[in-house]
Amino acid sequence: MTPVLAFDIETIPDCAGIRRLHDLPDSLTDAEVAEIAFQKRRAQSGSDFLPPHLQRVVVISCVMREGDQVRIWSMGEPAEDERGAIQRFHDGIERYTPQLVSWNGGGFDLPVLNYRGLAAGVSAPRFWDQGEDDRDFRYNNYVSRYHSRHLDLMDVLAMYQPRNNAPLDEVARLAGFPGKIGGHGAGVWDQYRAGDLKGIRDYCEADCANTYLLFARYQLLRGAWTLERYRSECALLRALIERSGGQHWREFLDRWQENL
Repeated sequence: MTPVLAFDIETIPDCAGIRRLHDLPDSLTDAEVAEIAFQKRRAQSGSDFLPPHLQRVVVISCVMREGDQVRIWSMGEPAEDERGAIQRFHDGIERYTPQLVSWNGGGFDLPVLNYRGLAAGVSAPRFWDQGEDDRDFRYNNYVSRYHSRHLDLMDVLAMYQPRNNAPLDEVARLAGFPGKIGGHGAGVWDQYRAGDLKGIRDYCEADCANTYLLFARYQLLRGAWTLERYRSECALLRALIERSGGQHWREFLDRWQENL
């Protein structure tokens, strides 16, 4: 079985980069710098959601299904800086060549990791291989939209039509899965400023678990897994979460209503 890596990231405004780009004085606080960036973005697009290159990665969370095990973990602050987290993410791709699974990863997570990795000097040869080093990657790689080494579940289920995109939280809950635990992406900046790094990690890990469960349901949908295989995969993840402890995982289990 090819290893499967479901992933998600959480980001905050890159205040140092915004200062540099707009020649802002050091006397401004990060909150003031971010607000300037939000205002500029609203004037341009009507939304204060910053473009990928101005998003700083604070956590990358993963669910890894490999061999007879499943694992959940996070990389990023406070244990390591942005460059270290992105490099470790790509080191995992280099080692395992996993099936990447995301929800809107092609629209947000990977563009952020690409821009930020470029700026930080990260090395990611396996991710960027399109057949130069491994001939098989000419026909199935991580970069091409219509290849499957990276499966963006939202993009595929929407038939690559942005007007059909749906939020992870709603699709997960419609399937009987827990949905988002502990907040929403728009609140991460406030959580970060309050010093709640654990809350950000917990929220991101729960999103990964929802993504993996939707991947399992997708495998059932397309006939790649039998119902028995699907049930065993869900049971494996549930057992891990039951052993993990933590308030966010208790809430996750309480909300898990799926009954196939």
